[in-house]
Amino acid sequence: MDRLRIDDEHVRWAVDGRAAGSAEARAALAHRPLLLLMHGFGSFEGDLIELASQLPSGFVCASPRAPLIAPPPIVGGFAWWALPLGPDGLPLPTEAPARFEGSAPHAAAVAVLDWLDALEHTGPIALMGFSQGGCMVTSLLRLRPERFACGVNCSGFVAPGAFDGDAALAARRPPMFWGRDEADPIIDRTRIELTAAWAPAHTDLEARLYEGILHGIGRDELHDISAFLERHAPGLT
Repeated sequence: MDRLRIDDEHVRWAVDGRAAGSAEARAALAHRPLLLLMHGFGSFEGDLIELASQLPSGFVCASPRAPLIAPPPIVGGFAWWALPLGPDGLPLPTEAPARFEGSAPHAAAVAVLDWLDALEHTGPIALMGFSQGGCMVTSLLRLRPERFACGVNCSGFVAPGAFDGDAALAARRPPMFWGRDEADPIIDRTRIELTAAWAPAHTDLEARLYEGILHGIGRDELHDISAFLERHAPGLT
């Protein structure tokens, strides 16, 4: 399989909560922290960037398109890694790998790291993702725990399997916000239980439940996420 890559042509940007072009956003990164937004399975780069105006000002926000096309019956959506879908369009259970390294989430996270390295931004980076994008948050923290100031995992999870970098992450314990609804109809109990055990052992976890959001991001959650980012993302003005 060819190495996955993030396409610069399909990255949406925002500065101080308003849409911005690539040149303006990259110039602003010289003196602002980056907030990397990662959409869920079957969505696209224009999704989470719409939340930029409801998050703390001072960030440069970047929302890249995931590198894979989501399968039918999804139309016009993208995926960080492939998921088999049932007749109802919902993901089917998959066999858990013994190791995180070499898994599909690992490959997707490496693609994002390649893109970040090419960006040559040396300032603080905060992570935020929804659902499969939330798993991207935990995967990036596992790959390079020293690079990221904090992570926000919305209705997401952690990929199964061990990884050599897990010990370094557990030693560093970066702040991580995990918001979800107990009645989430998409993320299965196995993924929830794995994340509930993994997250407090590897991060400084702030876990919140939001009744009624199901598999989504609610207004109260956004308020709490903003407060979390203001506390833990250095360099905000």
